[in-house]
Amino acid sequence: MASKTESKSEAPKKKASRPVPSAAQLLETAKKYFSPLPATADSPTNPITLEKVALGRILYYDTRLSKNHDLSCNSCHKLDDYGVDHEATSPGHKKQRGERNTPTVYNAAMHIAQFWDGRATDVEDQALKPVTNPVEMALADEAACVASVKSVPGYADLFKAAFPGDPDPCNPRNISLAIGAFERGLTTPAPFDDFLNGNMTALNSDALRGLELFIELNCVSCHTGPTLGGTMYQKLGAVKPYETKDLGRFKVTNKPEDKYVFKVPGLRNVAKTAPYLHDGSAKELGDALDVMAEYQLAKGKLSDEEKTYLIAFLDSLTGKIDMDYIKLPELPASGPDTIKPDPN
Repeated sequence: MASKTESKSEAPKKKASRPVPSAAQLLETAKKYFSPLPATADSPTNPITLEKVALGRILYYDTRLSKNHDLSCNSCHKLDDYGVDHEATSPGHKKQRGERNTPTVYNAAMHIAQFWDGRATDVEDQALKPVTNPVEMALADEAACVASVKSVPGYADLFKAAFPGDPDPCNPRNISLAIGAFERGLTTPAPFDDFLNGNMTALNSDALRGLELFIELNCVSCHTGPTLGGTMYQKLGAVKPYETKDLGRFKVTNKPEDKYVFKVPGLRNVAKTAPYLHDGSAKELGDALDVMAEYQLAKGKLSDEEKTYLIAFLDSLTGKIDMDYIKLPELPASGPDTIKPDPN
């Protein structure tokens, strides 16, 4: 006879209404929309070398690329925290706030363009824009950035090693190339990649259900490719308008059809990069799913069970950070003529 304690045990879980799909059949379907992450996001115009990556890593962490020497690329794109700062909008020079949520830098080099509005063609084009943005790192211009870097004695040999044969290697383009080369190695392979590579046990039953549902709901119309997004621009609000004052890509193109259009974000590591949306208004992953259901799906709402499955699948996109690759390097020491911080 069961004891009183045993009779008070928790009731069995409610049986799932969605059966577990065949992993093998689901894999064949998934291959139509997704592909595994490459080890690096190579570029024919910026061949990766160890010297270039080493220089880019140092520049990424160096606060002397900001006017007051208090901000680096890593201040907003924290590499030990999946490339974000978990702020709705990030604080910049004199604690000013930008208009948009800071996207993760991980896997971003594989996107069609950079920034929510796509105003930078690649990570190299993006690299110095925050440095010279008055709300962000606030240096006056690219010349001021070069002057600051050149005023640090140790950088001379680093630039010569990274760009041999260049008579004046410390220039805006080479700073961008070095940072870009480093960022192209910021990839995070995940359990989902193991699945795409044929490991039938890489995803648990809920993640398999979530992947099947993700495809059924046609999330793959926007979130596809190796980064599950970042391949196109779309208007947020396919079935009903999403209220925002941000005109999105229109600010870049001035085309009326680009009003409220944004680059579709990649979903790699999405479970670790809250808050969400261009305005940072969705604080939790479940909140973001609610917004997507309301504004992008005809059904308008997801059940709790559906959200559970989708979150399980999105969890499988959480990848491994290479802690050796992102390890804080020794920064070259300032010299007597190094430009001083300016809080103004």
